[in-house]
Amino acid sequence: MVRSTNQRLVAVCAGFLLLLGVLWVRCLWLQVIHARDLRKLATAQHQASGPLVAPRGTIYDREGLVLAMSTRVPSVFANPRQVVASEQTVLRVASILEEDSQRIASQLARDKGFVWLARHVDPQLKPRLHPLRRDGIGTVEEAKRVYPHGNLASHLLGAVDIDQKGLEGLELAFNGVLRGRPGWQSTFRDARGKLLVGPWTAELEPQAGYEVILTIDSVVQEVAEEALAWGVKKFHAKGGSLIILDPHTGQVLALANQPSFNPNHAGRSSADARRNRAITDLLEPGSVFKVVAASALLEEKLVRLDERLFCEEANWRLPVARHTLHDHKPHGWLTFHEVIKYSSNIGTSKAAQRLTPDTLYHYLRAFGFGRKTGIELPGEVSGIVAPPARWSKLSPFIIPIGQEIAVTPLQLAVMTAVVANGGWRVRPYVVERIQTPDGHVIRRYPPHPRERVLSPETVEDLHTMLISVVESGTGRPANIQGLTVAGKTGTAQKLEPTGRYSHSRYVASFVGYGPVPDPRFTIVVTVDEPRPLYFGGVVAAPVFRRVVEQLASYWSLRDPSLSPQIARLP
Repeated sequence: MVRSTNQRLVAVCAGFLLLLGVLWVRCLWLQVIHARDLRKLATAQHQASGPLVAPRGTIYDREGLVLAMSTRVPSVFANPRQVVASEQTVLRVASILEEDSQRIASQLARDKGFVWLARHVDPQLKPRLHPLRRDGIGTVEEAKRVYPHGNLASHLLGAVDIDQKGLEGLELAFNGVLRGRPGWQSTFRDARGKLLVGPWTAELEPQAGYEVILTIDSVVQEVAEEALAWGVKKFHAKGGSLIILDPHTGQVLALANQPSFNPNHAGRSSADARRNRAITDLLEPGSVFKVVAASALLEEKLVRLDERLFCEEANWRLPVARHTLHDHKPHGWLTFHEVIKYSSNIGTSKAAQRLTPDTLYHYLRAFGFGRKTGIELPGEVSGIVAPPARWSKLSPFIIPIGQEIAVTPLQLAVMTAVVANGGWRVRPYVVERIQTPDGHVIRRYPPHPRERVLSPETVEDLHTMLISVVESGTGRPANIQGLTVAGKTGTAQKLEPTGRYSHSRYVASFVGYGPVPDPRFTIVVTVDEPRPLYFGGVVAAPVFRRVVEQLASYWSLRDPSLSPQIARLP
């Protein structure tokens, strides 16, 4: 049967209409139903995106001095698929960046669309790198952490990695507060998917982190660091710590450690130099711990200041454990006041036998030993204070003189503050407030509630004894003309790997406060393995004196003409 022309036309038109319908459905499918997915695919094919690290929040001292800040610096990247990695190009790039040419060649030989050649380079290199854009090498601005004063307060501040993530110190503890909100940047690819080097455009601007204001006073911190470095060098010591607290609030005014490091180049320093010894290192406190034993005896009214004790002329054969207790100098009859003044191990241990183990342990805990202080710094350890059930027969004799327990320098600072402030235990803290870049306060950190440990009467007796330690006892090198200060010396033998006490390795310490009767500062100095002299009164007490003399006029403790003028850091 032969179709008519009209029928053929109808068939052709129907075919075209059917094809048009299929195309229309396909367009509907692509442009409406799957439009979002295809848009994402197209963007992924023609754009390259990367994160924009937010500028970290600035860290200030209590007076507004910048201790840590963020700035923008160029980083260098390349598209190896676009770069012709000739020897001339490699050598040129390596020369500009002052990098190893083999490393540059290795990076450019990778089969990737994006590689880093160098991060955080000198901004002055940017004009020299600009002509390399046509060769597939470009730069992008990144945030970099800068510590304007180098080593100052480095163990408090800590450090960040190259991606601005906190690694240590406050940078780690407050990383979530400081890091801000990251953004995104993008550039385009050509039809073959090759990365077009620049310009990068920000898709989402990063939001800067919050600012952190510390309790630290940079002037006090600088003086503390200088004095500690002087002491460690003078006595050829392995290291040391120095802490200055406001005894009434617990605010940390300075915290120094030796050895130190520069957080701008933290990776160049050893782990030993970066360690915050003030909160991570344990030590047997030695004679500074006699403050706790004396406090317990006086508070429990088990001894009087004028009560006389026989100190066995330097050697006391204990009735247990076949152990002999020694004094560094022979003493006969001493009043309890003199026992502390001259730091007699025998006199202190004899008096402490009037305390039951449970009572002594109660005061150990009341002063804060055996638990973390709660300071906002990572890595703090709690120390070692065993309960009486685990004590040996020897423990009641040697714990009162600072043996068989382990404490941190910061815990000693809290102990000293109890006596300095009238009998209250404070919690040390180093952050005063957190605020936005425009100054709006997000959170304020007031002093923590205090807990009563000693009565005012006991504190008065302790003041009397500890003043005499400095004026005419073992702490005479800490005495300061025109200023009444109090303190206690300590000399502790370190343990050898065999478990026996060393006769060549010591920790020298001094804890002090002043001016009495209204103390404004508490200072703790510990010096690790000084040589050849090692007594706390000889090694650590002069460091205490050096700090107070330098800060006397700054703190208006006395006539400014009697001490050097201290200027604020620029």
